[in-house]
This record gives sequence, C-alpha cells and structure tokens, in this order.
Amino acid sequence: MTIFLFFIVSTVIVVSSLLVILSKNPIHSVLFLILVFFNTAILFIFLNAEFLSMILLIVYIGAVAVLFLFVIMMLDINVAKLRKSFLNYLPLASLIGFIIFLELFYVVSQSKLDIADEASVSLNIGDKFLNNTKIIGNILYTDYFLLFQLSGIILLVAMIGAILLTLRKRSGAKKQNIHDQILRKNK
Repeated sequence: MTIFLFFIVSTVIVVSSLLVILSKNPIHSVLFLILVFFNTAILFIFLNAEFLSMILLIVYIGAVAVLFLFVIMMLDINVAKLRKSFLNYLPLASLIGFIIFLELFYVVSQSKLDIADEASVSLNIGDKFLNNTKIIGNILYTDYFLLFQLSGIILLVAMIGAILLTLRKRSGAKKQNIHDQILRKNK
C-alpha cells in the first residue's frame, strides 16, 4: 500500500510541477507550488525524515506564502476585482484542498507514531534509541556547534546590514519625532 501511495504522491508532484510552469495565472501557479511542496514533505515522511519534512513545510511553504503576498503587493492587484472573481478560484482551490486533506488523512491514519522500529533508528547513545530529529540536533550542537554559531552570526550581520541600508536619511521624508511632540506647548 505504501508503494501505491508513493506513486500517487509522485504523480501529483509531477503534474503539479508542470502546472506551476504552464499555468498563466500566478495565483494558480503558487497554489500548485504549495501542493508540490506539501507532497514532497509527504515523501520525506515515507523516508522517515520527519525533520526535513517539517523544515520543508515551515520554510518553503511559509516562504512561498510571504513571496505570494509580496507579488500581490508589487503587482498592485485590485482587491475589489479579486473579491468579485473569488468564485472563479473556488473550484481549483477546493480540488487542491481536498487532495491535501485526503493525503493528510491517509498519512495520519497509517502512521505509527508511538512505535520506533529499528530501521528508522540509526544511532543509539548508551541504552537510549533516538529518532532522526534528535540525532540531527545531537550532531548539530556537538560536532558542528562552532559552524552553527558562525552561521547565526553571519545571518545577524546580514540582517543588521539590510536594516542599515534601508534606514538612510532622505531629504523631504516626513518622520515622527516623539521628543519634539512631548516638549510641545499648547498655544
């Protein structure tokens, strides 16, 4: 049954990825891209890689949602027209939502969350068996601790640099000065 589900999920991934490219509507493309990421996360669950599955869901689907919002803002889409044409998107969104619901229902119904089989456990420390998320955390915070901290510092410096680049003083820009507002006297 797992092989049958693998072929169904793989077929959905291939068809959805083709529809991401071939769809003329950017809303449909993003919906198909979210469907591709969701099904890829299901494939990671089949491989007993729960950590990668959750990272895919959190990072990529979250990033796609943010990217989608930026695209809507940059394209200056008329919200009134979008609300009028909501019913046009309803069949496709319902189909994608139904497919995601069926896949999620099947995966949850077939999962054995409380049983750790020996195939999914590849490392034991002492007498304790660990799943792959704990193994990744163990290795990340012991063997690669310095690299992990350095990457965090690099990301912090990049974030501060991006903030400093966007917060330059511009002539003619209106800015609120709270100190002047507090010291202002009523006339």
